[in-house]
Parts: sequence; C-alpha cells; structure tokens
Amino acid sequence: MAAYGLYTHIASNRFRSMLLLAGLFMLVYVLVFAGALVAEVLIDSNRTVAFYLSHAFQDLKVAAPIATVVAAAWTVIAYFFHQSMIDAVTGGHDVTRQEEPRLYNLLENLCISRGITLPKLKIMESPALNAFATGLNPRQYSITVTTGLLAALNDKEIEAVLGHELTHIKNGDVQLMVVAVIIAGVVGFFGELFFRLFTNFNWSSGGSGSSSSRSSSSSSDSKSSGGGAAIVIIIAIVLIVVAWLLSQVVKLALSRSREFLADAGSVELTKDPDAMISALRKIEGRGELPGATSAVMELCVDNPREGFADLFATHPSVQSRVDALVKFAGGHDPGPLPDPAEETDQPGTEQPEAQANPQDAQPLPHGPWNDTGNPAGPPPVPAPGPSGAPAGNAMGPWGRH
Repeated sequence: MAAYGLYTHIASNRFRSMLLLAGLFMLVYVLVFAGALVAEVLIDSNRTVAFYLSHAFQDLKVAAPIATVVAAAWTVIAYFFHQSMIDAVTGGHDVTRQEEPRLYNLLENLCISRGITLPKLKIMESPALNAFATGLNPRQYSITVTTGLLAALNDKEIEAVLGHELTHIKNGDVQLMVVAVIIAGVVGFFGELFFRLFTNFNWSSGGSGSSSSRSSSSSSDSKSSGGGAAIVIIIAIVLIVVAWLLSQVVKLALSRSREFLADAGSVELTKDPDAMISALRKIEGRGELPGATSAVMELCVDNPREGFADLFATHPSVQSRVDALVKFAGGHDPGPLPDPAEETDQPGTEQPEAQANPQDAQPLPHGPWNDTGNPAGPPPVPAPGPSGAPAGNAMGPWGRH
C-alpha cells in the first residue's frame, strides 16, 4: 500500500466522479419526464396511457435544454460555493497560526514531510469529537476540526486524525463526496417539488372527479380514461421514488474501503498506529454534530448515525477499523471507552477532606531539621531529668550533642 492508499483507488474515485456527474443529468431528466406526465394529466384527464407517454416525451424534448442549464448552474454554484454552504450549516470558521498554533504546526509538519499542499484550517465550535475535509481542488481543500476534538485528544492523536483527513484529500474521496452531495441535493429538490405538485393535483382531481360523476353518468369511456390517468400518475410517482433512491445509492458508491484506506494512510504518515486507534476509541460514540445534515456527517471521521438496517451507512464500525489496524499495522487496542451517558452518571473521584478544607490542613515542614517523610512536628525531646536537664544527650541534626 502506498503512502496515501492504492493508486487504483484514486483513479477509481476520479472515474466515479465523472459517472456521478453524468448520472446527475440522467436523474434530472427522469424527474422532468415524471413532471411532464403529471402536467399532461392535469391538462386533460380523459386520455389513454399511450397518449400521456407520447406527449410527455415531447415535453421532455422541449424541457431538456432548460433542465440541462439548471443542473449545470447548480453544479457550478456547488463547485464554487459548497464550502460556504457547509460552513453556514456547521458554523466552521478559518483560523490562523496565531490563533491555533498547536493545530497549525501539527498539520504543517505532516504536509512538509510528504510534500502536500497545506489545506486551510477551520474550527467548529462544538463539544462533539469529529473532523472532516472538503474541497474540489487544491485551492479549496480545507480541514475542519471541532473544539471538542482539540480538548479531548493529545498531540499524537490529533496528528493521526489530520493524517486521516489528508489521506482522504489525496485519495480523491473528498471530491467524490462533494459530487454525491450535489446529486442528492438536486434530485431531492426536484423530487420534493414534483411531490408537492402531485399532492395538489390529487386534491383537485378528487374534487373534479366527484363533480363529474354527479353531473354525467358516462360509462366505459370515462372509466377507461380515468384508469389511464391513474396509471400514469402511478408511473410518475414510481419514477420520482426511483430517482430519489438512486440519488441515495449514489452515496453508497462511496465504498466503505475509503475509511480503511484513510486509516492506513494516516499510519503511513505518522508511523504510529496506536495513536490512530486511540483517537478512534475516543471519537467513538462522541462525534454527533446536532446541526449538521446527513451529507456533512458522511464527510466526518466517524458517522454515528445509522441508516435503515445499516444499509445506508457510509462508515464501517469503529471496531472493524480498529481490528484492521491491529491486524495489518501492528497496533494495540486499549478497548472501547465507557459510553458517554455512563460517564456522566458515574460520580467523580472524591477529594480527601484535607483537600476539600485546605484551611484545616497543616503544611508539612521541610528543611534539615525535620524529616519530610514523617508527620509534621518537631522531633521528640527526651524527658527532663531531676535537675531539669534533658536525660541523656539530646539528638541534634548532626548527631548527639
């Protein structure tokens, strides 16, 4: 394995990005066709299925240039402003070397050691323990770290997390994720738009259907035409649902192996598998960003959110990642840390009463006249003899007098 993961994985990510961009336009065309079917039924609900399909194809040809322009415009906007959108959601902000010298120096050392262009550093005010990388080109690359992560991890562990995110950048995982978010956003927007349109149509068609049935008792013709309209509406709904599901499957194209490769790349950069394992154990179960969308959570080191039956989970479990580091990198697993909820329930270490009330505690004397290992107070003096002098020679600091 190379320093930043398999080169074939990098090439695969670039190829997937091109396929995902092509898939974006295909899904938009599917949604436009579904919208055309609904529009044709709204215009005339007394036609056959073949009539609706043929006219919807004609509408698609007319609307395809407009849909292409809209999808391309969305892609351009996301290309240049996706970081601003993510910062608006997460609250991340740029930091300089003067503001965060510890974090800045750790990242700079990693980049210098491997000849990597230094990405921007961002801080997110959150008690969660997480980090993520974004960007589509070297001028846009940035790494965002939460304040909770900086407070909970030591320098070696933070360095391991930064190496993990740098590996994502070098492997092209970040570009692939941004493209997937663009596709999911476009399809989700148009899908919701057409779903609202269909909801309004459902109410109006119900009313018109009842009035027409009362006004005229037609028969086989109107029944067959009404059946055609209902079938076309069902087809439109199925197309919208399939397009949305495909947009979610696009995110599953981000193979889970990317997290294993990023962990391995971090070990190659830092030469310290134990630091990566320790960082994962501390982050485990503590990385939830309440204000972040699911798309942002998929960019993070660990995504504690689980999909339906774990089918839509884009991150492998921390345990499997730790097992891989132990097996292939020779790391040592300290075991899972206590659950955060259990940590808050456990009482803290009780301080002794002497520390709780410092005014009642007597300081231990120091110096040549007293032994700091013995309790406070002067050394015992022999009882005085009958004449009032001490019995025997008293012990001084250098022996008997």
